[in-house]
Amino acid sequence: MGQKINPLGFRLGTTQSHHSLWFAQPKKYSEGLEEDKKIRDCIKNYVQKNIRISSGMEGIARIEIKKRIDLIQIIIYMGFPKLLIEDKPRRVEELQMNVQKELNCVNRKLNIAITRIYNPYGDPNILAEFIAGQLKNRVSFRKAMKKAIELTEQANTKGIQVQIAGRIDGKEIARVEWIREGRVPLQTIEAKIDYCSYTVRTIYGVLGIKIWVFVDEE
Repeated sequence: MGQKINPLGFRLGTTQSHHSLWFAQPKKYSEGLEEDKKIRDCIKNYVQKNIRISSGMEGIARIEIKKRIDLIQIIIYMGFPKLLIEDKPRRVEELQMNVQKELNCVNRKLNIAITRIYNPYGDPNILAEFIAGQLKNRVSFRKAMKKAIELTEQANTKGIQVQIAGRIDGKEIARVEWIREGRVPLQTIEAKIDYCSYTVRTIYGVLGIKIWVFVDEE
């Protein structure tokens, strides 16, 4: 079989940069990694709990974490930041308190910033959430994939590939279905490709969604 590599890790240093920026000694590295996971989970849970949005989407594209000795800086890239910004100062402060409680860091300051993405549907994470919401509502998977592709075309991307695997439509045998629009040059390192894999729990079982979006060539 063809060997597949995560397109983001493959492009590190050319078109892709790290989502966590910090330095740690080898013995402390695992702690830093766990801390990052905690921060990300905490933010996602908070957003899930506090957002009463019809489509059930969180709209978080990615969370970047920068750490210094006395400061943790978190930048949340959101497609629909109105959800958090409606009563902004209170929401963000509450989120900050939650994360601080989760990490129980006494001697470090937390700084959370929210950045808006101008083409939310050009981001694979937000698209995957959209497809997951559709699949949970028992929309046929082809319809959901086609709709997602339509949405990305409006966000003027050069190509997209969507793949859904698992017990699609509740069939007994799991299978993989995929659909591609435009071009997705996975082997070209200069091509900026955004990728995400997302699991969605439906009533028949777990489905995996993978999305590759070809943004543009650098």
